[in-house]
Amino acid sequence: MTINPGDMAGQPAPTPADVAAIAPDLGGFGAISVRLAIEVGGIRLTLAEMLKLAPGQVHVLDRRVDQPVDVLVSDRLVARGEIVSVGDRFGVRLTEVLPSAPGA
Repeated sequence: MTINPGDMAGQPAPTPADVAAIAPDLGGFGAISVRLAIEVGGIRLTLAEMLKLAPGQVHVLDRRVDQPVDVLVSDRLVARGEIVSVGDRFGVRLTEVLPSAPGA
């Protein structure tokens, strides 16, 4: 699936002013950088199995292709989504944003 970043579900991409209007006022904290990562799946290996990893091997992950991927911010699950193609890059379309835990 290929999507145009400026035309997500028929809606124009939000401008920085749009985001600023709905985002909480974070003051100087708003400039802090965090790492967003997408987890497609995983497997558990013993140390012996890990040491035998070699090019060309295929390892089946613990997630089916029709299941959503996890969206992590600083190793914390914050959303789920689906992988999309944006030009020659991967992207993720969010399908669920998880509520913040109290006191988090």
